[in-house]
Amino acid sequence: MAESSINMHNSKRTLKDLSFSGTETGGNIINLIDRCNTFVGRAVLQRQLIKAPQSFEALQEQQDAIRFWTKNAGKWPHLITNGTIVMLEKFYESADSYSGNPGGFSFLNGKVFQKLFNRNEYHFTQFSISHLSDFLKGCGEFVKLADTEPALPSLLKNTFDTMKEKMEHRLTKDLININTNTPFKEVAQLSFHARREMKANIQHLIEHYARLDALYSLAKASVEHHWNFPEILPEKEVCLEAKGLYHPLLDQAVQYDLHFSAGKNFMILTGANMSGKTTLMRALGVSAILAHLGMGVPANEMRISFLEGVITNMHVEDDLLKGESFFLAEVLNMKQTAESVAQSGSQLVLMDELFKGTNVHDAYECTKAIVEGLLKHPQHILILSTHLHEVARFFEHQQGLSFYCFHTTLGAEGNFEFNYVLSPGISDERIGYKILVREGIVAILNGKG
Repeated sequence: MAESSINMHNSKRTLKDLSFSGTETGGNIINLIDRCNTFVGRAVLQRQLIKAPQSFEALQEQQDAIRFWTKNAGKWPHLITNGTIVMLEKFYESADSYSGNPGGFSFLNGKVFQKLFNRNEYHFTQFSISHLSDFLKGCGEFVKLADTEPALPSLLKNTFDTMKEKMEHRLTKDLININTNTPFKEVAQLSFHARREMKANIQHLIEHYARLDALYSLAKASVEHHWNFPEILPEKEVCLEAKGLYHPLLDQAVQYDLHFSAGKNFMILTGANMSGKTTLMRALGVSAILAHLGMGVPANEMRISFLEGVITNMHVEDDLLKGESFFLAEVLNMKQTAESVAQSGSQLVLMDELFKGTNVHDAYECTKAIVEGLLKHPQHILILSTHLHEVARFFEHQQGLSFYCFHTTLGAEGNFEFNYVLSPGISDERIGYKILVREGIVAILNGKG
């Protein structure tokens, strides 16, 4: 159904509304930010989209770590690949069914005997131990950074220190030193003991690597797209300021300047269909989520207070199987939004054209009631777009509200022109009937087409 909320906890609906997932024309946001080297890093990134850092302090630490990788990309160890992680998983999956300690007659003739009579096991052992060696070497390069980088961010320092502890095992040095000249008997012995003694350590190291891979991905994406790091403020400061904010999926995106504060936390946005209202809200929602991942955002500058959630009320579908009308689906969606707003903490709330499924009078009364209720929650950052300029006019002098719009002009040849420029004020432009006439629909129905 329709609700979408994060605690920096994003629902699938939020991510869909803001084009993080799905197959929207022009791609989706995840394709812009996923630069992970491995599938385990990608899984962490996906989880972070649903559940970002849960405190201001944790977000600051994550942003510091991502900043570090933007400036020190050359220090990232490239020995560990997706194939490395895949091979290690297979290696440890086979640990329970693997035969006993290698030795005896099978090693009298060493490598030649194994290649002739146990070819699959021979190649698997050689290949997997080679990847295990590369993995430990790569982890060792991370650990070295803890000693060579004096200003290492705390999140990275703690991670590297933990990885160092997990690498302190009697087999680590021998595994790292394996090469093509290492006798197969030695390789097989190391394989046997590594499977039984190091499984938990290696799994922990993979988990730490996956988190690092996700952070590195966000750093790479920030640099690649020339996105700028926002300033994150404590939650108690209701603030969202952006200069040059734009939607990252649009090739020729219009830029917006926005300002929300404790005294002006609620924007009512008016304008005709297709004028740009939804794009603006999506651009803001995308940037808010990216900011709470700790990465750069598509804006020249941005300051944003730490948010506990982003709520989108943008796309509603009726449910024929449940017997729900479109309007009832809208009402239930709004109920979920209201329940989220009623919770403590600051959230970004994006509402697009409420109550389209009823008549104009009902839509006016319902929207007016929603605005009156939302005004009682000044801790949130709120945007409501509406065709109903009468609602905007009713609240025109209400403290805490600001009014912005998109204008539409009629060209010389009867075409509607949209400049997508955000302007202060209220728009009462309505172009629906004019488009109907322009397309000749009225003429066709009147027998004049």
